[in-house]
Amino acid sequence: MIPTAAGPDGQPRCQWCLATDRYIHYHDHEWGFPVADDRRLFEKISLEAFQSGLSWYTILVKREHFRAAFAQFDFHQVAQFGAADVQRLLQDAGIVRHRGKIEAVIHNAARAVEMVAQEGSLAAFFWRYRPTTPSDGTVLQAHTTQSQALAKALKQRGWKFVGPTTAYAFMQSMGMVNDHAPECVTRAAVEAMQQNFQLPR
Repeated sequence: MIPTAAGPDGQPRCQWCLATDRYIHYHDHEWGFPVADDRRLFEKISLEAFQSGLSWYTILVKREHFRAAFAQFDFHQVAQFGAADVQRLLQDAGIVRHRGKIEAVIHNAARAVEMVAQEGSLAAFFWRYRPTTPSDGTVLQAHTTQSQALAKALKQRGWKFVGPTTAYAFMQSMGMVNDHAPECVTRAAVEAMQQNFQLPR
């Protein structure tokens, strides 16, 4: 079972979120709640790529800096970034200065523009990989059959730095799965929003 513990208000939460107030806020208001906005989806998948090998806390602390550095994750703008932008970003101490990840986000922005032209929206494409069997929140997995399929599909379309583990973290972040523990105070709210969520077409 995924461990839970009492939060500052005495309510049970997934234990992983209790280390900092920033984690608690993210857990209570974002993690698992369904997202259909393309810009937010591009932000989430980009930040999950930056998180690879690092703690999620590092990314949350730097998130506003990432947004400023990457044009609020407007992928149409990011797709136009060039060599000068890469150098600018490598000098930006407010973000994770990893050349491969920076270049991957710029590259993926161009792939995102292509995807919208082909599929109508990022949301329409991503939400096709929603699991047919909902998570019961008892086990946190590193990746799943669906995340492997999503990662494979993205790779075939030329996306970079989006393997099965990153894809699953993205699926959790964007609300495609509800991995809140069964006893977690936030699980029911996420479940209700997921049930009422209209799948993008």
